Amino acid sequence: MRGDLKDFKQKESEAFDAFPDMHVTIDDMVAEGDKVAARVTMTGTHKGEFMGIPPTNKKVTISLIFIDRFAGGKIVEDHGEYSALDLMRQLGLKEIPTPKKEK
Repeated sequence: MRGDLKDFKQKESEAFDAFPDMHVTIDDMVAEGDKVAARVTMTGTHKGEFMGIPPTNKKVTISLIFIDRFAGGKIVEDHGEYSALDLMRQLGLKEIPTPKKEK
């Protein structure tokens, strides 16, 4: 996940549509200057399409790391990492889908 506030909002909306019972726990958070880094754990049930994958109704738990840059009290740049392979395995996929190319 990389991008600005618009990209951040879109990704979060897609995640909540796919995992409507999503719960995020902040495990660690560090701030320095205009950046905040957080390690979080997300749990949720796959109830909506996610990355082209139809709902599986499976519960997942994944760890994510975010580094966000703030200006004027708002996120202006977002970088996030998580193990997509771990998520796909928890969803029970036999084949890992190929990501769509961005335009």
